[in-house]
Amino acid sequence: MTVEQASWTLSRDRDGLAWLSFDRPDAAANTLSAATVDEFAAMLDALERDPPRGLVIRSGKDNGFIAGADVTEFSAIHDSAGARALVERGWRAFERLAKLRYPTVALVRGFCLGGGLELALACRYRVVVDEPSTRLGLPEVMLGIVPGWGGIKRLPALIGAPAALDLLLTGRSIDARRAKKLGLADECVPPRIMANTARGVLLAAPTPRTLRVPLSLTLTGLGRRLVAGRAAKAVEKRASREHYPAPYAILELFRRYDGNPLAPPAGDPAAIDALLATPTAKNLIRVFGLQERLKAFGKAAAAAVKHVHVVGAGAMGGDIAAWCALRGMTVTLQDQDAARLAPALARATTLFRSRLKDRRLVRAASDRLIPDVAGDGVAHADLVIEAIYENVDAKRAVFAEVEKRARADAVLATNTSSIPLEDIASALSAPSRLVGVHFFNPVARMMLVEIVAGRSSDPTVLARAAGFVRAIDRLPLPVKSAPGFLVNRVLAPYLMTAMRCVDEGIAAETVDRAAVVFGMPMGPIELADAVGLDICLAVGRMLAKGAAVPRTLAERVEAGRLGKKSGQGYYAWKDGKPQKGAAGVPDAGLAARLIDPMVAEAKAALAEGIVADADLVDAGAIFGIGFAPFRGGPLHYAASEPDRV
Repeated sequence: MTVEQASWTLSRDRDGLAWLSFDRPDAAANTLSAATVDEFAAMLDALERDPPRGLVIRSGKDNGFIAGADVTEFSAIHDSAGARALVERGWRAFERLAKLRYPTVALVRGFCLGGGLELALACRYRVVVDEPSTRLGLPEVMLGIVPGWGGIKRLPALIGAPAALDLLLTGRSIDARRAKKLGLADECVPPRIMANTARGVLLAAPTPRTLRVPLSLTLTGLGRRLVAGRAAKAVEKRASREHYPAPYAILELFRRYDGNPLAPPAGDPAAIDALLATPTAKNLIRVFGLQERLKAFGKAAAAAVKHVHVVGAGAMGGDIAAWCALRGMTVTLQDQDAARLAPALARATTLFRSRLKDRRLVRAASDRLIPDVAGDGVAHADLVIEAIYENVDAKRAVFAEVEKRARADAVLATNTSSIPLEDIASALSAPSRLVGVHFFNPVARMMLVEIVAGRSSDPTVLARAAGFVRAIDRLPLPVKSAPGFLVNRVLAPYLMTAMRCVDEGIAAETVDRAAVVFGMPMGPIELADAVGLDICLAVGRMLAKGAAVPRTLAERVEAGRLGKKSGQGYYAWKDGKPQKGAAGVPDAGLAARLIDPMVAEAKAALAEGIVADADLVDAGAIFGIGFAPFRGGPLHYAASEPDRV
């Protein structure tokens, strides 16, 4: 017997087990909309009329289980009633699932996030598939909201409050093996036996796992207060209640309401309608939409790049090569001699070990990263990235040689941070082949990559470059070739203004403090040190428009104090961290003095057509600079502050 809804299909096997498959026909990934949750409830009705021996819930798509709730529906909520109805729909459906008399198992392969994990938590058992694409998490806090369909209730009961709150408050996801170790998954198996394992769990119906002492004590009244209080102190160090209310709401729901988002009275800061009405939630949901838009730029040319050749094994080139190898590509890395390659290979090994954990996977990634002093890989590469120092003549010389050796269909890309492509492409007999693929430092953390179009760049080549960026799990931003492109152009006046404040005698720590209080992830002086003061000086001179560069910047570069990479810049650096003194109390207008030049340059870049529209300017600033996400980007922020900016 088979029962079908638009997105759900229910069938039964000879053992009396029911198999419920979720496959939204109108979407590339499964998400839980109002309609699909209602369809799920209808499937529970059908099962209630004829209960099975057990139920397996699985995805009908190959790319993942469930990516979460349909975020686009959040934007259609305009009042408290709409917010409460959204939560009630999923809460009631999953409460009903959790109370079924027969055993249930979620068969999780690929992403299982947000509402998807909440559905899995409502099942009696969880079988997860051990492969890199399987990730489990509750990222709602990153949208300025809270898990509303049972996650705050069920996750602590399953794995204990400390581990659960860590996942709830950070929004981070974990892999299949970690899920098994924490107790979130009952079984962690390879794909070939996943269906049989789910079947076996239901037929055996073992006693569900329960928490033992001392973790069980974290769910008592006193335990909740102690754990929540400790977690609140950690949250306060990285997110203010004023700017990011969601993590504090999660703690209140856990501590006072047993994770029930419908329990807080109207007007309570922990109530879902109150959270959805905050500017933070509205802006973070908007930022999610911007991210999805950037992802779409890489879909038109999804043909896989299998072999990347990187010229230049410095900090940027080496880290680009390592990231590509981590993401499964074969990479040849070229520099003048083996001694120049060695540091890049060492950093790559550190990256592989930190991300992959498994020794076999680390070895496989290391084998994909091939030292190539002679540059033989150029002839075989699908894409060649030049990542040497910022000198136009040196870059021209590289591409004149690369063009002779590369395949006719290979993409030729430069990682230049500021030089117009036309100045580099003049060395090529076919300048249409050259595009900019501009990564940001550190490569392993910065999501944005600018796809730079020169006057002659072939649109097909640009699309292939964007597809490559998505293939390595980065966000492509199409920009026009101009000094500084978008991100460095917007960033430069912010950094230069900050350094001029230091010229005037304001402590670097105080300048940084003003920016962090505004909402930036780190201060501009620390950021300049991290980027490299020599790079800041070069970009500053290029974009100065006749203004003198800050005195303290020029002095430090002349003295070889280049920031983090030399161990000394505006700050001394030890073990990768700046050694800061106490910050003074910033003047009331200091943050505005820092931010206003960035906003003005963002407006100018938009007026000149560097990107297509204001949303993309905001996306570039958020994902490339870290502009305070809860403010929605510099142009969105300016529109909300018309009397001042």
